[in-house]
Amino acid sequence: MTTASRPAGSAPVGPPVGPPIGPPAAELVEAGFDLENADAPILHHGMNLADLAHLLDLAHPPTGASVIPPDAARSLLALLLEVMQMPAGDFPYDPANGEPYNSRERYFVSRVGDVAGWLHAGRPRREAVRVAFRLRLRGDLADLIEAAAALAAELASRAREHAATLMADQTYLQHAQPSTFGHYILSFAFPVLRGGRRLSDAMAWTDASPGGAGCVNGTRLRADRRHVAALLGFRSVAEHTRDAMWQVDGLFDMVGAAAGLVLTQSKLAEDLEIWASQEFDYVTLADGFSRASVLMPQKRNPYALSIIRGAAGTLTGRLAGLLAVAKTPSARSDNLIFAYGEVPRALSLALRTTRLTTGVVRTLEVNEARMRAALESGFSQATDLAEYVMQTCAIDYRSAYRVVGHAVRQASAVGLRGSDIDGALLDSSATEIIGRPLGLTGRDLSAALDPWQIVVSRTTLGGAAPDEVIRMADQAAAQARELADEAQRWREAYRAAEDALIAAARRGAAGQDPGFSVNGA
Repeated sequence: MTTASRPAGSAPVGPPVGPPIGPPAAELVEAGFDLENADAPILHHGMNLADLAHLLDLAHPPTGASVIPPDAARSLLALLLEVMQMPAGDFPYDPANGEPYNSRERYFVSRVGDVAGWLHAGRPRREAVRVAFRLRLRGDLADLIEAAAALAAELASRAREHAATLMADQTYLQHAQPSTFGHYILSFAFPVLRGGRRLSDAMAWTDASPGGAGCVNGTRLRADRRHVAALLGFRSVAEHTRDAMWQVDGLFDMVGAAAGLVLTQSKLAEDLEIWASQEFDYVTLADGFSRASVLMPQKRNPYALSIIRGAAGTLTGRLAGLLAVAKTPSARSDNLIFAYGEVPRALSLALRTTRLTTGVVRTLEVNEARMRAALESGFSQATDLAEYVMQTCAIDYRSAYRVVGHAVRQASAVGLRGSDIDGALLDSSATEIIGRPLGLTGRDLSAALDPWQIVVSRTTLGGAAPDEVIRMADQAAAQARELADEAQRWREAYRAAEDALIAAARRGAAGQDPGFSVNGA
């Protein structure tokens, strides 16, 4: 009705209501539905499982009367079991039909007619997709947690192997203190383990079922939302129905944890790229993780390390993009439309990168002689020497620091090494700095100058003494096993729930009692 034809005194007509008429605009198909359908393979298996659980819950509720007629339920269950065997690439997802859910509806209608409409009872499209999304994510997270555990275990193994391999640890690419390569490489195992535990926490969020939440306020057709959760192997139910349907904070946690995990690897990769150079020659990347130049015959490029560093940057960008897209009013689809593809792709990139880093670490050749020579050529003993002077000569540390610093400058100027500093040089420096000698001439300074004695003295918790490094490496390896075992247990539980759901669907399709309860299928 146009404005001119409204009856006199009638209320103004508001915005149009009801479903749109006609096909979507070509521009919407290209910019929107095409994007969503490109992500359909990611959600395909989960949507099949979500549909099966929804049908079984409404057709064979543990309490109350069936919502779906038996014949319709059997027909739909049989069709869904058939689609379960269909690869995602073979399913007729078509952007011209709208979202992937609409393509599924069109296909089901083409096969069983209006019977397909029972799939909509008590459930909007977004609920089916939210459930499918979480089913996909918990499998992706289990894979990534196991990969993180494997990397931590490999780092621990190399730490044990090199617990006595001397090197000058560095800050700002400058010699800092005598240490070991084992102590250095083990420093990456613990943030990797922390990243794995953050991913495990994110998986607990993912493993809360939004099933039965409807759009914002549930449905009268479901007596107990726990039933669908149990059928799908979820360990809990996302309680508040509006929050369950629209929450995205757990996505930030998992992508943030994945980005942090790879950022740790990037730090190691940057170090190794420098150390693999001819100028350092501390380590050599295995041939399988390197790449040749097509122009320069001598070039041996650490290609794997470039991939690791680039992945860290990419994941940082994906996290920022996810946060930006989620900055919307509540109950909006745009913050999840893009997440369906971006979050699984982020987890996949982190998985492949973590496996790559594990291979790099496992096959890395450590040039022990070169590390030892570089250590002995420098002055990384200076801190221990200053502490020795402070304790032996009963002067404050700042004064001892100044005396040793002056001695280091004097020794370096004439081509001496840290191990060449003697008591006479220290007394000369003390006379110049504090106005008197310290009585160190002729004193044995090996405890403060010998790198090995310095390292074995570091027996405090977390220190570089070989026995302490081995203890920490064993601890890290044990934590890695626990992390991997936990992920494996959840994966087996998910697989068992899926098998039980499909078996119940087969019984239902055959007209038999599916045989499940609210505590599980």
